[in-house]
Amino acid sequence: MTTDYSLAELNKEARMGGMGVETTDRAIPVIDLTDFAARKAEITERLWRAATEIGFFQLTGHGIEPELVDRAFAEAERFFALPEEVKAGVPLVKAFNAGWESQSQVRPSIGTPDRKESYQITRPHMADLWPGEEALPGFAEFALRFEARCWEVAMRVLSCFADRLGFDTDFFARAHDPSSEHYASTLRMIHYFALPEDYRPDPRVWRAGAHTDFDCLTLLFQRDGQGGLQVCPGRDAEAEEWTPVAPSSDAITCNIGDMLMRWSDDQLVSNFHRVRMPVEGEYAGPRYSIPFFAQANRDVLIESPARKYEPITAAEYLRRRVTANYDEPKA
Repeated sequence: MTTDYSLAELNKEARMGGMGVETTDRAIPVIDLTDFAARKAEITERLWRAATEIGFFQLTGHGIEPELVDRAFAEAERFFALPEEVKAGVPLVKAFNAGWESQSQVRPSIGTPDRKESYQITRPHMADLWPGEEALPGFAEFALRFEARCWEVAMRVLSCFADRLGFDTDFFARAHDPSSEHYASTLRMIHYFALPEDYRPDPRVWRAGAHTDFDCLTLLFQRDGQGGLQVCPGRDAEAEEWTPVAPSSDAITCNIGDMLMRWSDDQLVSNFHRVRMPVEGEYAGPRYSIPFFAQANRDVLIESPARKYEPITAAEYLRRRVTANYDEPKA
């Protein structure tokens, strides 16, 4: 039985800071969720195949209206356009993964800060972390409404994995109960900074260094034309072959996280991914993305069917991973 899973994950991540090579040989599966109830068995098979082989896939027919996604990005841009002192008034609370941070996330893979700012929304811990109606009218109400829609899609997908893992269909919905004070899922708005005119390539600098997510499932909303996301297929891929994930304003890009990989006895694959800096000829303006991280409630005990790993509470698991990803930069 492995006793320190999270440390093992961090050790792997620390080795993934190189440039590697880029390949377009592997396609990211696109899975249509239309008529979900009637097609659940078929959808489950397609999701399982994608999640066990590459760990990344894109969803269409997910039911979140395009205008709602457009509004979410508009709200994110409104937030990040606020004066620095206003954003600094709602600082990140690491213990609850809620609030605003700027260039404080340091990946073990590269040891330098990601070139971005982000705002984390974790429902039970937002009392003093909203910018306020005066600064952003309607922002909080909309953000919570959008977060709830993301939760619905995530639970639909996770119900398929529950079926295959031998849990009951609603197992993960209960483990991610938004009515609980222990709710830990997070909606994150991200702003990657535009490149300055005098920017010179630096192999130590990334918009987001190579990492795995430490949740169960990530839903990622991107904008057409704002690329840079790459995935490294194969959980222990020593060759570091990186496949670009084309941004789509219509599809939701999804990946399995370490928490679900552990819960599945490593059947489901949590792969490394990163966001590289633009190269010459590519769009170099600001890049926005909005991930939703489905993380089990803090009081939930993560126990895998075959007991490959010792049980651990979601709270302790998240504490270890969040702490490691907001460490001090390497000298």
